[in-house]
Amino acid sequence: MDGFQTVLKFFMNQKTAIGYSFMALLTMGGERVFSLVAFRCPCSNENFRYGLVFLFSPAFVLLVIGYFLNRKTWKLFTGCWVNPRKIFPRGNTCHFFYVFGQITLNALVAPVMWLSVALLNGTFYECAMSGLKNPSYLQAVCHSKSAKCFEELHKVACDKSSMPFAESDELKRTLQAQSQILGWCVIVTTALLSLLTTCCASCQSKVSHLQLMFWRVYMEKEKEQLEQIFQLYATKLSERNLKCFFENKEPEAIPLPTFQAWEDASQLYSFSSSKQHYSTIHRLVEEGQKKINEERETMLDFVDKGEIP
Repeated sequence: MDGFQTVLKFFMNQKTAIGYSFMALLTMGGERVFSLVAFRCPCSNENFRYGLVFLFSPAFVLLVIGYFLNRKTWKLFTGCWVNPRKIFPRGNTCHFFYVFGQITLNALVAPVMWLSVALLNGTFYECAMSGLKNPSYLQAVCHSKSAKCFEELHKVACDKSSMPFAESDELKRTLQAQSQILGWCVIVTTALLSLLTTCCASCQSKVSHLQLMFWRVYMEKEKEQLEQIFQLYATKLSERNLKCFFENKEPEAIPLPTFQAWEDASQLYSFSSSKQHYSTIHRLVEEGQKKINEERETMLDFVDKGEIP
């Protein structure tokens, strides 16, 4: 039993890495399915547009899904039409773009994985670039090749060119090499930017590493128990209402947060080094559920920014 708990604890501690690894496997599998089942290079003047659509459209869809599944997106935008000060607080109009940038970085993980895998495979890029009619590009690719290269480059991806096999095969390898170089450039650039972002976030941290670790554990526990409390109170309220409806009885009082309390608890938490509050609910409990002034700035805490390791 102790061994099982040790293994379970290890996987729980590594759930972020496991999640990214699982996402990478899904991306590779999806790219492979697209290449074998859906992708058919037309080998015509449509090569360029067709290849780019398959290269970038799935990445865009994954980006939209990333925005949609990120809870911070809805925490930021919910009610912003009614109260624009939630996203554009007075005195800090750039706050929205900073927060939205943090959300975008998280949403970009899946699209970058797709682009990396698709470029390393080279199928989509080969089709797209074989249909590019830019004179400078054609001159660079078809250098020292026969004149047919300029006319039949779009047929190389389908092996329908009348050029000699050696020349056609060399062109395919050249296009695939370009694609793989771009793929590795995307991977290396992403890795460096991730490292720099993490280092900058850690260097600017207002709390120590141990306190950040405690903060992470607290937020996980609060989130788990908050979901349980939602289930409990929603069940109690629905049972009471149905019972009173069918039995025609007066409802007994069930204490629930006020409308303003819901509003206050939904605000993005602003960290203060003078008060050790680890969430918006923690602050409300400690200070009392007071009405939040519209002029007060709301900022993402370290947990919302993903700075806790």
